[in-house]
Amino acid sequence: VQLQASGGGLVLAGGSLRLSCAASGFNLYAYSMAWFRQAPGKEREFVAVIKRSSSTTYYADSVKGRFTISRDSAKNTGYLQMNSLKPDDTAVYYCAADWSWNIRYNSPAEYPYWGQGTLVTVSS
Repeated sequence: VQLQASGGGLVLAGGSLRLSCAASGFNLYAYSMAWFRQAPGKEREFVAVIKRSSSTTYYADSVKGRFTISRDSAKNTGYLQMNSLKPDDTAVYYCAADWSWNIRYNSPAEYPYWGQGTLVTVSS
């Protein structure tokens, strides 16, 4: 089981980025897939999740209306489309996967599988 996150970079405030999370060794559609982020000196925080075997999604209030989580079953890859980026969005972004009921979907402890992280820097 492996997750590979990519797509981070430097962007101006108001700009957009799309992060990708390529899964190998398992069927990503059968897992709940989430994005978390961690800014310097802060705890890892929940960003968004797409529930296993469905299109149900949940978002942190801070990104609702700006970020969209999705996945492509044919490519076994998940995505996080980030629009209207703000300097406060600067962080290392991690994708994670969980095969369980994923009840506490906003808790990092719920996810046994993690990608390596990709840095997003939003400049003002």
